[in-house]
Amino acid sequence: MDQIRSWLYIGNYRDTCNLPSLQDRHIGAMLQLAELVEQPDIEVLYLPVEDGEPLLIDLLIQGIEFVCSQKALGNIVLVACGAGISRSSSFALAVLKEEENLNLMDALREIAKHHSDTQPHPALWASLCAYYGEEIDYLDVLDLLDEIKRL
Repeated sequence: MDQIRSWLYIGNYRDTCNLPSLQDRHIGAMLQLAELVEQPDIEVLYLPVEDGEPLLIDLLIQGIEFVCSQKALGNIVLVACGAGISRSSSFALAVLKEEENLNLMDALREIAKHHSDTQPHPALWASLCAYYGEEIDYLDVLDLLDEIKRL
């Protein structure tokens, strides 16, 4: 589980199951994209998002609204998928774009600086680009991720 901002973490399925670790980080809400895991005193939204498939816009909006509303309530939010690589990173960068008014590449840069496993699947990236009206070739994404890993 990696901290992206004081209020935002990215993780994987195992992280959602580890209550002591969630409590240590004061996680108050989880956006789960792999499987529903309920924990005491933690707000949960599970969205059935498949990796490697285009994002359904209504699910993207639901996820963004959940994270932003939980942040507004003062909760620290964990966004988690199966491996913590693609779906969680995609939703987290959409949230950063919304919260900090970043473009997709700047949001991706911010996520990747703190979460080295970041790599949105091409279908998820294409969905984000279409939703936000940004045309960014996936090869540019791979170049940026390689650049960050070399730093």
